[in-house]
Order: sequence, then structure tokens, then C-alpha cells
Amino acid sequence: MAKPLPKMGSRRNGRISSRKNARKVPKGVIHIQASFNNTIVTITDVRGRVISWSSAGTCGFRGTRRGTPFAAQTAAGNAIRTVVDQGMQRAEVMIKGPGLGRDAALRAIRRSGILLSFVRDVTPMPHNGCRPPKKRRV
Repeated sequence: MAKPLPKMGSRRNGRISSRKNARKVPKGVIHIQASFNNTIVTITDVRGRVISWSSAGTCGFRGTRRGTPFAAQTAAGNAIRTVVDQGMQRAEVMIKGPGLGRDAALRAIRRSGILLSFVRDVTPMPHNGCRPPKKRRV
């Protein structure tokens, strides 16, 4: 019977942590996805690789409070804090969705000190595509 190998730190974990610390990102793209139920903030480099992300749910908000502007502001602040430490100075902002957290997340980004080159609304708009669901009768 073979002897069990001594447990050592996995190679994969060490490689990932060293790469994250070594990567300096001067410019990036901030994606804000604001639905009625949640707000997700994802920060990528210009090639689209995710550097940091946060959502109202991961910040500890549950239920209907996830869709509030304050939850979106907190999520944006958490996501930005990590990339500012990595040296990001400039960013582009892409906002998607009709939720309440759109403006609050953008306000939190502006307050963080990152220079915004442009803010673009990329909400998908149908050109008379699918038939919408029937109207609610309350």
C-alpha cells in the first residue's frame, strides 16, 4: 500500500494569490447591473478579465433590501476599494438594467476618486422582439 503524501499548500492557491497582488491595473471598466431585486458591480480590466466584483447580496442585504439604493452604494464601494488598492486611476462605466441602484452606484464610484472617462447605458432594448407577459390584474 502506498504511503499518503504529506499535506502541503496547494500550488494553485499560491499561484493565484501571487498573480492578483502582482497585477497593477491603471485603467478598467466598471459594469453595474441594476435589477429591481439586486445590484451587481463587476470591475474588469480593458480586456474584460474580472478584477473585483460585489453585489448587494454579498454585502449582507437580504430580501427586498437588496434592491435599495443604499445597498447598491455599499456594493459599489466594496468593489472599488480593492481596485483602488491595486492602482486603478481611470475607468469607464457601463450601466445595465432599470433598477433603483443605478444612480446610487454611480454616485459611490464618483466619490471614490477614480476618474471616469465616460458613462454608457447598455441596457438591452428589444426592437419589438418577444411578446411581453400579460398585464397583471390586481
